[in-house]
Amino acid sequence: MENSILEFNSPAEIKQAAVTVRQTFNSGCTLPLPFRLHQLEQLWKLLDENEDLICEAVYKDVRKSKAEVTLGEILHTKEEVNKALVNLETWAKDEKTKPVLVNRLGTKCFMRKQPKGAVMIISPWNYPVYLLLAPFVGAIAAGCTVIMKPSESAPNSAKLLTKLVRQYLDTSCYIVINGAVPETTQLLEYKWDHIFFTGSIHVGKIIMKAASKHLTPVTLELGGKSPVIIDENADINIAAKRIIYGKLLAAGQTCIAPDYVLITSKAEAKFVEATKEALISLLGENPKESSEFARIVNEDHFKRLIRLLEEDMTGEIVIGGQVSEDDLYIAPTVIKNVGRNDGLMMEEIFGPILPMIRVSDTDEAIEYINAHDEPLTLYLFSDNKKLINKVLNSTRSGGVLVNNIMTQIIETDLPFGGLGPSGMGSYHGRESFNTFTHTRSVMVKSLCPVSEIFSRGRYPPFSDSKIAVMRAIVESVPPFKQGFIRKYFKWIVAAALFGIIVRRPSYVLQCSKCVL
Repeated sequence: MENSILEFNSPAEIKQAAVTVRQTFNSGCTLPLPFRLHQLEQLWKLLDENEDLICEAVYKDVRKSKAEVTLGEILHTKEEVNKALVNLETWAKDEKTKPVLVNRLGTKCFMRKQPKGAVMIISPWNYPVYLLLAPFVGAIAAGCTVIMKPSESAPNSAKLLTKLVRQYLDTSCYIVINGAVPETTQLLEYKWDHIFFTGSIHVGKIIMKAASKHLTPVTLELGGKSPVIIDENADINIAAKRIIYGKLLAAGQTCIAPDYVLITSKAEAKFVEATKEALISLLGENPKESSEFARIVNEDHFKRLIRLLEEDMTGEIVIGGQVSEDDLYIAPTVIKNVGRNDGLMMEEIFGPILPMIRVSDTDEAIEYINAHDEPLTLYLFSDNKKLINKVLNSTRSGGVLVNNIMTQIIETDLPFGGLGPSGMGSYHGRESFNTFTHTRSVMVKSLCPVSEIFSRGRYPPFSDSKIAVMRAIVESVPPFKQGFIRKYFKWIVAAALFGIIVRRPSYVLQCSKCVL
């Protein structure tokens, strides 16, 4: 089966791909770090050597400019690769922990990083390169084998990436499967060791239900309505430019795009004027003629946005509002005094439409946010440290960005993910490695007789004195109950036991392999 551009995989091909990545993982070929590092280097070359082809494919799918694709997808993905290349050896090392006192003699404890196994990554159409390959970086680094399922709604990008992955990477470890709902449904029937999904809340629930059949862990990068709180004492001009810029990227079709603005009536008029000026500076007098402004991805999505503009909308359009169905164009649109029960406020907009809701103050803004589902990102514009901390302490969201829009996505040291309906799990940088890694707890105990000194008390028969000694060794005294003696009681006991050992050296010499 296929659409006009993209050839879909057959059921037999999908089954074989699932078998292949499972068998390849079981072979152990992805475990050595040199193999993983080489594959990451190849992924970097894939991006670096095919930049023009990638930009062209994404433009055909979603009308993004070359600058937007390069800066917003290719470079960010390359930085994820760079982060992994530099840090993988450190991430993958065993992490030692200190055994508790009762286990300390002759014991080593550590955490070993193991790849979860054969995993699947399902990505959306709006950022067809970054949202497929960024989590893929973490899977490669962790040592997993991977099935990737790009969106059929971005067929040019999917077709190109299918070709490039085969050309640059190991074809038994990493396979791209193309298709629509039937093909994805078949993939979900198989047992995976992790499923990473980016997309809508509706489909996220389907993914999670399918994963529950095999108790497969999932990462769900969803979305929701990311609010913007504007402190009326903030620099409105800077805030307006940054907010409208975020709404223009991919024509608002970004999971962390600002969805709506909470603003006081005092600041509303100034914000509207500042937004008009910012829009002209970014796209000119007619955004439709700008090569920097994308289009809506397809007719269904276009009609959904038009419905939101036309039905049950009580606000006043103060900027934009022009549409062209032939071109799937919706002008950057700002609407003031939107009703809280309008259709625009009932679902994630995912388009270049920015509603404004009047609030009396920031306390009311916080109350409004807390009355709704946790967003993927919460934006705040303010230089007031007390207000910033109040918002941080009084709200819940996947992440918070103060005085900017969407730039948190490039911070590879900050985990990125949602909360509640906006998603579960996170990735970026080390967190991507952790997502596809099982941290295995390992404890190795010596068979040396000396190592039994602290353990004798666990064996029956039990007496009151034996229980008392074991309690003293095992039980910690909480800080509020600790005096000097109690605080260092375990070490006093340990010193006493050490004294016994010193006085009986022949016992120690029974085993030369004792680990102290």
